[in-house]
Amino acid sequence: MSHTNIEYNSILERLPKHLQQFIKPQNYNDYTAINQAVWRYVMRKNVNYLSTVAHKSYLDGLKQTGISIENIPNMYGMNRILKEIGWAAVAVDGFIPPNAFMEFQAYNVLVIASDIRQLEHIEYTPAPDIIHEGAGHAPIIANPEYAEYLRRFGEIGCKAISSAKDYELYEAVRHLSIIKEAPDSQETEIIKAEHRVENLQKNMGQPSEMALIRNLHWWTVEYGLIGNIKHPKIYGAGLLSSIGESAWCMTDAVTKIPYTIEALHQNFDITKPQPQLYVTPDFAHLSLVLEQFANTMALRTGGLKGLQKLIDSNALGTIELSTGIQISGVFDSVLEANNQPIYFQTKGPTALAYREKELVGHGTKNHPDGFGSPIGKLKGINLAIEDMSPRDLSAYDIYEGKVVTLEFENNIKVRGEIITGKRNLQGKIILIRFKNCTVTHKDHVLFKPEWGHYDLAVGKSIHSAFSGPADFNSFNLITHKQTQPTIKAKKTKKSLDLEQLYQNVRDFREGKIDSFSYSDLIEKLQKNHPTDWLLSVELYELAHQHKAKSSEKLILKHLKHLRTSRPEISHLIDGGVKITNNVL
Repeated sequence: MSHTNIEYNSILERLPKHLQQFIKPQNYNDYTAINQAVWRYVMRKNVNYLSTVAHKSYLDGLKQTGISIENIPNMYGMNRILKEIGWAAVAVDGFIPPNAFMEFQAYNVLVIASDIRQLEHIEYTPAPDIIHEGAGHAPIIANPEYAEYLRRFGEIGCKAISSAKDYELYEAVRHLSIIKEAPDSQETEIIKAEHRVENLQKNMGQPSEMALIRNLHWWTVEYGLIGNIKHPKIYGAGLLSSIGESAWCMTDAVTKIPYTIEALHQNFDITKPQPQLYVTPDFAHLSLVLEQFANTMALRTGGLKGLQKLIDSNALGTIELSTGIQISGVFDSVLEANNQPIYFQTKGPTALAYREKELVGHGTKNHPDGFGSPIGKLKGINLAIEDMSPRDLSAYDIYEGKVVTLEFENNIKVRGEIITGKRNLQGKIILIRFKNCTVTHKDHVLFKPEWGHYDLAVGKSIHSAFSGPADFNSFNLITHKQTQPTIKAKKTKKSLDLEQLYQNVRDFREGKIDSFSYSDLIEKLQKNHPTDWLLSVELYELAHQHKAKSSEKLILKHLKHLRTSRPEISHLIDGGVKITNNVL
């Protein structure tokens, strides 16, 4: 269970294999001095500003989780500290499927996209990156109430049923985020990808459970505000990690709404700043709303609607009957009467389980071509099969070696010779196996003797329906293939030269070299990299720190020229200069 450069601990070792397939090495040495400067600028600016507007847990958490302002965190070193609060972090490549993302959270594991935004996107990127994940999500989990909300959210969220269109939208959003962050993407390609996302969003039909719970995730974990609605504090990672939006969200331009279950129905656009935000009075209220939503999910309501959601998803899911028996597979069809399911059918490999553990002899090898069973009571008998005592079962010939016709309500008939049965821990019968069995609904044959043994799953109703299998070991889930990996910037002679200049400055700050010439560096920047601004801001900070007055003037003159030639980044230059002047 090892990936190159990945250090496992007791929390990560609990992860099932189907989640481990998403983990990749962080490859810390791939970060350039420019990447480190981007991290440092965002963190210095954020911590300076957020000290006044972020929830106090954020600044406390920065210290507790070992996240440095000076360096991009090495997350496997960070893990040693996170472990103290019962969490861990793993690196992944950009967006991963929503169910997997949620399930990681259920295991107390933060998923961190290990790439870092380009300098050109320093204020905001639609792609997940280490600034958003590491500096946004990690510190706030040091708050125990919030950490429990996050874990519980993952536990419930990973059971949410998706629609077939959800996955299509996930792939489209992933593609858009990748090409928007990639340095050489054509504008026409980006516009085309944006239109695709817009068209999909407009034609999703009835929102699935996953779509709804993702809305709750967005308006809390990503973009949540907390406290007084007139003077809220920030706790959402999307705001904590965006130097533009964290300031903008505090203005009257952004509508503040009390956080309630209604946030379910508010969609979002990941490529634009949010026009409204929700304010929760405290972290405990988040869990209250989550439980409200969970009460509406098929996970808790089951029934015909829950089964229908699984059929519509055309993906691996599970129903649990009233006896506790769980059937996992791709649900294909349901017969219904009086708005109740009376017979269900899966297609392809199916597994049966009890309490999330596969029943011996009932894995996908035993049920490779689907599984069908009636639901409900026997006709004219008030007592459901599961509630019958051994004496009752014997009286109705539900007994080993007996040839019996079980006639269910609504015209489902099961006729065959009983071989054996399985009981649950409470002694209720949960499964009856027949040979020479025929199952019919009116004149329609549902199962023929020549198909082999027939297993009847006992249950008068569907108590629960949820995404994924009951027992993860029942299915081969190591099947994730990324349609498109994150695009890395191509190195050129010019970009390598600029990286070296940044490295020289970093080495000087860290005491690895004793001196360098400010004027030489500014001259090289003016000549070879006339649009770069961040290195000049770093040089100004060092000159100011070392009281090199003439160099300070020279750098400020260059920065003034940059502000005029590139007005779109003037506020970033001003921000960097202001932090230096305030701090030193």
